[in-house]
Amino acid sequence: MPHLTTDDGIKLYYEEVGSGIPIVFVHEFAGDARSYELQLRYFGQRYRCIAFNARGYPPSDVPADGAKYSQERARDDIRAVLDALHIERAHIVGLSMGGFAALHFGFTYPERARSLVVAGCGYGAQPDKRAQFAAEAEAAATQFEQQTMSKAAEGYALGPTRVQFQNKDPRGWREFASQLAEHSSEGSARTMRGVQARRPSLFDLVDQMKEMTTPTLIMTGDEDWPCLEPALLMKRTIPTAALVVMPNAGHTINLEDPAAFNRHIAEFLHTVDVGAWRKRDPRAMVSAILGR
Repeated sequence: MPHLTTDDGIKLYYEEVGSGIPIVFVHEFAGDARSYELQLRYFGQRYRCIAFNARGYPPSDVPADGAKYSQERARDDIRAVLDALHIERAHIVGLSMGGFAALHFGFTYPERARSLVVAGCGYGAQPDKRAQFAAEAEAAATQFEQQTMSKAAEGYALGPTRVQFQNKDPRGWREFASQLAEHSSEGSARTMRGVQARRPSLFDLVDQMKEMTTPTLIMTGDEDWPCLEPALLMKRTIPTAALVVMPNAGHTINLEDPAAFNRHIAEFLHTVDVGAWRKRDPRAMVSAILGR
């Protein structure tokens, strides 16, 4: 079972398939490396694909110290994967919690990213939702501890942006919920408190977004309500960003509609790899509606 070690001594489990230009997949809070199986099979035919379990997600280590969990650590764990596998630059694909990590990786280590896919990114980002999100995150963490994940997972997997997946693909949703139930109760609670609840709002990161030059694809489902406005914010602010909104889709878009998810990313990566991705023409951002 392959593991790598981060600079603060945490062992991370990873899976790897294929050869060629590297892609690193960074999972969401309710997922793990298994969540990207459909992407590993598809992209592994033409890319070197790596998916890893975040700290707190066995068989990765589950540190007992809550200070070991943060947005900065999640960002730097992507770098640890690249360093351990001797990868200079990679495409970084992240969903939800992984999307936040991918974005912050782009802020801090742009020289290591060939491109960024920031999908389902925005929970708790809107200023008027910050207090609500913090309260819900603490309630969820407490529930994970008191009920254990084996019991709490079913309710979490039936959130308002996940029922779309259940309705479209009950078999796939059941697999997702079953895998979530296998997660560490302690690791999930510490991740919820240390990474999810404490990360900065996207609306406070506008200045950093404006300076980004890495090709970036923003993706969201049109019924992933907490991510729609943040997706528009990132599209408007990041000069190299494109936006894909998947129809009648919730949060878990890589599982809910894997064919469309893979197709959008494949087209994006190909455009980047052949050097044809362009920054937005600033003339597109003038305030006029019909002309100058």
